[in-house]
Amino acid sequence: MARINDVGGMQGFGPVEQERDEPPFHSDWEAHVFAMNRALIGAGVYDLDEFRDAIERMDPQEYLRSSYYEKWFHAVRTLCVAKGVLTAQEVDDALLAG
Repeated sequence: MARINDVGGMQGFGPVEQERDEPPFHSDWEAHVFAMNRALIGAGVYDLDEFRDAIERMDPQEYLRSSYYEKWFHAVRTLCVAKGVLTAQEVDDALLAG
């Protein structure tokens, strides 16, 4: 079964626009999500296959409207809650405080 992220050969998504001299991160929060993901994988909380699967299981509408690192954040949040590292309330509280 194809998931929303499996767009190979599909029409209608338009060309991929590449920014000239694009920075690796457009905002600090993107770098933080990158670092959190790397730390959590390094600590053995989850692995890369679980991370990828968490992104691929996103609701199709949310997947299509999310940026690259928003998808990463979704996966980190999903996996931290699923693995018992944080509760959903703790994540929400941290987001509101941040």
